[in-house]
Parts: sequence; structure tokens; C-alpha cells
Amino acid sequence: MTTTTAPSTTAHAGVPQHVLDLVARVTGDEKHDPSAHSTLDVVWTLYDQVLRVDPEHPDDPDRDRFLLSKGHGPASTYAVLAAKGFFPAAWLDDVASWDSRLGHHPDRTLVPGVEIGSGSLGHGLPISVGLSLGLRHRTAARVVVLVGDAELDEGSNAEAIAVAGRFGLGNVTCVVVDNRSDNLGWPGGIAARFHVEGWATAHAVATDHATLAAALRRTDPDRPTAVVVTALKGDA
Repeated sequence: MTTTTAPSTTAHAGVPQHVLDLVARVTGDEKHDPSAHSTLDVVWTLYDQVLRVDPEHPDDPDRDRFLLSKGHGPASTYAVLAAKGFFPAAWLDDVASWDSRLGHHPDRTLVPGVEIGSGSLGHGLPISVGLSLGLRHRTAARVVVLVGDAELDEGSNAEAIAVAGRFGLGNVTCVVVDNRSDNLGWPGGIAARFHVEGWATAHAVATDHATLAAALRRTDPDRPTAVVVTALKGDA
């Protein structure tokens, strides 16, 4: 029998207990529990306070888009989507079984509310740039992509950061969950990497949901926004 490591109630004090219980129901990929738990505060805050999405109309063309680039740890996102009514909570009990629609990497063709198939690092931010270009003349929808700090070591992200800045993609927000797991780092810190390419930047701490929500709501019409969120890998 496999068991998951439940996210800490103390570390995630702003996340309702029923959501923590839903996360704990996702089993079978325990090695990625820390990766999933480090995103929980951000994903819950986005869906509870920021994103314009409707579980009754998950394909609404005017919806905001949330892209989980860090798709190798989808447990928190699955739990939040279930809590918000995108699919039944019972789906969480057999992730990656033969008949399950929920895999260890999310699949946009199978899971309501999931926008991209992800988990191979370095894809989410470039996809968000292309998606935002396609949307910005049709709708006021935002594109919010969540990446991990280590994922920024992928060269595809450097190109996407530069292109988004040059094109002034004000409908793009990149949320970087910083649990200090990157190998290369960046002179001046993560935010400086975006700022030098013309992005607006903000910082927040994962457990401070009021400040986090304010940072995630902020946009600039003429340039993309990066929000660097300090977290502890595993439980913050």
C-alpha cells in the first residue's frame, strides 16, 4: 500500500483543511510530493482569489489560463481543481490507474481545467508566450504559468523570457516557486533575470496569502509580470 506525505497544516495555514485532505488522497508518486506541496499555496490562491475561471464552463474562450509547467508534481493542482468542482474528488483516489484520467503528469485532453500536458521541464513558459500572442487580440484573458526555480536552468525559458519582454506581453504572468533547488542561479537573483528583459517583477512569501494574492493580481498592460514566490521545498 502506498501512502503520501500530507502537506503540513502549519506550513500551509492559509489553505483550508479540506484541500489539504484532498492533496493527501493523491498517492503513488511520493518522490514528487515535495515538488507538489511547494506549489500548493500559489495554486490555491490563484484559483480561490485571482483567476477568472468557471468549473461549469471550463472551455470558456474568455477564461484565464493557468499553465502548470511544473507538471511532474501535479497533486496540489489536482486537489485544488477537485475542490473547486472541475471534477469529482473521487478521481483523486486512483491516480495513474489503468482507467484513471489523472496521470502523474497532467493531460489537457483528459482533465477538465488543465490547459497543457506538462512535466517535461522548460515547456510551460514558451507555451504561455505563444498562447498569449494568440489571445491578446481576441480576449482580455490572462495567461498565468507556474514554473520552479530549477526549471529556469532550461535554455528554452531564457528565450521565452526575452521574447515576452520584447513583445510587451502584458497578459502573461510567470510565477516562479523558489525553493532554492536550482543549480546555476542568477546574478542579482531570479527577479533580476526577468527585469533585465523588460518584465515587471514582484516578490511574495508562499504562506502570506494576502500579499501573494495582491502580487498575483497585479499586471502591467505594456509588459509581462514575474512573481517570485519564496517557498520551502515540501511544506511551504
